[in-house]
Amino acid sequence: MMSSSTGRQRRLLAEINIIPLVDVVLVLLIIFMVAAPLLYRGMDIKLPQAATNTIKPEERKVLTIEKNQAIYLDKEEVGLARLEGRLQALKGNSPEVSIYLRADREVPYGTVVQVMDLIKRAGIDKLGIVTEPLQQDSPSR
Repeated sequence: MMSSSTGRQRRLLAEINIIPLVDVVLVLLIIFMVAAPLLYRGMDIKLPQAATNTIKPEERKVLTIEKNQAIYLDKEEVGLARLEGRLQALKGNSPEVSIYLRADREVPYGTVVQVMDLIKRAGIDKLGIVTEPLQQDSPSR
């Protein structure tokens, strides 16, 4: 009989209590979650200056269509007839040019599509449409 009681004790001692292990893992998880954003902050360094730069800055142009359908490339007024030629010249000078299109909300949809078509025909693939952020206090639909 003595051997059976000793066997029972051995079986009970062989089990591992994992609750303290889970507590330690959760505490470590919280520590890493708090510390991780602090590891990705930028470093303050002073870069050397060079006459040549290996990275070309991307050229960005703003194309504006006003309510009266006047078209401006940056701040210079260009008509719809001259627009395609100006866009092709931009593409020739800087192949990575990007256009930001700003159109008044009362400009007819067909005019905006026509200008977008001219941009694509000029070979400019990077086209962004500028909008205003939605007001938070406006009623949702």
